[in-house]
Amino acid sequence: MNDTVTKPKTRTKTRVERPKLHKVILINDDFTPREFVTMILKAEFRMTEDQAYKVMITAHKLGARVVAVFTRDVAETKATRATDAGRAKGYPLLFTTEPEE
Repeated sequence: MNDTVTKPKTRTKTRVERPKLHKVILINDDFTPREFVTMILKAEFRMTEDQAYKVMITAHKLGARVVAVFTRDVAETKATRATDAGRAKGYPLLFTTEPEE
C-alpha cells in the first residue's frame, strides 16, 4: 500500500495595481495671449485647433480647466514643460497637477 500523502500545490497570485492618475489643470491668467495658450495646448497635449480653443475658453470663463489625465510622471512632465514654455516667453502661464479622485 502507498502511505505517502500528497498536498495540492498552492499558487500565489500577484496583483498588479493600476497606477494612480493625475489631472493636468490649466489655470487662467489675464496676461497670456489666447493664441499662445492654444499653441501650447496643441504642441504639448496634441490637441486639434478646435479642442485647444475650447479648453482655453473654458479655462478663461471658469478660471481653470482640466486639460488631460495621465499617470503622475507624465502629468507632471507635461505640466512643467507647458509652464516653462510660457515662462520662456515671459508669460505667467500656469499648468498644475492633482490626483484624480
